Amino acid sequence: MYRISIFLLLFGIWIVFSGQFDAFHLALGLISTALVTAISSDFFFADRSRGTGARIQEIVRIPWYLSWMLYQILLSNLHILKLALSPGDLPEVQPKLVRIKTGLKTDFAKWFLANSITLTPGTITIDIEGDELLIHSISEVTTTGVEDDAMERKIASVFERGNN
Repeated sequence: MYRISIFLLLFGIWIVFSGQFDAFHLALGLISTALVTAISSDFFFADRSRGTGARIQEIVRIPWYLSWMLYQILLSNLHILKLALSPGDLPEVQPKLVRIKTGLKTDFAKWFLANSITLTPGTITIDIEGDELLIHSISEVTTTGVEDDAMERKIASVFERGNN
């Protein structure tokens, strides 16, 4: 029943966004949503013990996180632009690998953190092993941003509130 409801939700979204109701597009939508449901439903909603109310609260909190994340991406873009356009600041470019330990409990929250770090210019998450993330950082400023746990705390407040 769980996978069927995920499938129906995704197919409904497909229909709304595609705006095409001919047989070809509906068949393509059925195939696409079936594949996405089969591949990802266990990953995205592995903790089924959480109720619908908790899931709705997550969905409501995501836009708040995304607006904060967009601001962080803007700040990081400005930093990288400054590095690129200031040849005198070349010593400020100090690439390094950094290992950070995360207190996030769920695989989805860790995945979300890794992707948020990678989306931020100047940093790339290379590997996740257990509670540790291996991150490439281009400068001391981006390294400090990664080591600061602000992003992790924001993600925990969205996806792990009530899991403690």
